[in-house]
Amino acid sequence: MTTSTTSTRPLRLLDAFCCAGGAGTGYARAGFDVTGIDINPQPNYPRTDRMRFVKGDAVEYIRAHGAEFDLIHASPPCQFDCTLTAGTNQHRRHLHADLLDDTRAALESTGRPYVIEQPPGRATKRMRADLVLCGEMFGLRVIRHRLFELDGLTAPAPEHVPHRGLTIGYRHGTYVSPEQGRYFQVYGAGGGKGTVRQWQDAMGIHWTTDRRELAEAIPPAYTELIGRQALAQLQPAPTLAA
Repeated sequence: MTTSTTSTRPLRLLDAFCCAGGAGTGYARAGFDVTGIDINPQPNYPRTDRMRFVKGDAVEYIRAHGAEFDLIHASPPCQFDCTLTAGTNQHRRHLHADLLDDTRAALESTGRPYVIEQPPGRATKRMRADLVLCGEMFGLRVIRHRLFELDGLTAPAPEHVPHRGLTIGYRHGTYVSPEQGRYFQVYGAGGGKGTVRQWQDAMGIHWTTDRRELAEAIPPAYTELIGRQALAQLQPAPTLAA
């Protein structure tokens, strides 16, 4: 008996609430064909032979088309539950949509494997943290912890290397330069947090120069790791030929 080498189609991934494509790029690098869906136009979302963009409501699109994909990744807006809103910006919480439960319900309706991504905060109590990733695991100059709820697949985490060095920017009136510190704070506009190029390098994202897009993204290294694990589990086994 020999193993058939007949090629199969690339697996398809839906990148829901895709923004500028940080998550989608990681999955494309892993080998998925990626369709990004977002309610807002995303002119900087990569358009390549592996990535395409559709404008529309992500939850409605998941319900209508999610079953057409092999895997769905969803990053619903996090502002309602994030640590910053719970603290400094608590008075603005009512301005943000809470889509986490609606997103999960839509994902479950498809019967497809899925990944939900959120930052730490109140969402920690509303989703399983099956996987926690940090920029230091990938040698990046951001910490940027993110939680992932995985359904229908598993993905072991790399070793969580202890954080080392200082955070770059102003703290209590003292400035820590990029030469003195290790980690960039990729959010906000003040506090000497770094140039656009420094943010790009820290995140591993070089196709957009928009600070807001960089601040809202996750490093593609995170989803490339998940994507490679997912492909190994979701691809059909080779057939045996006589």
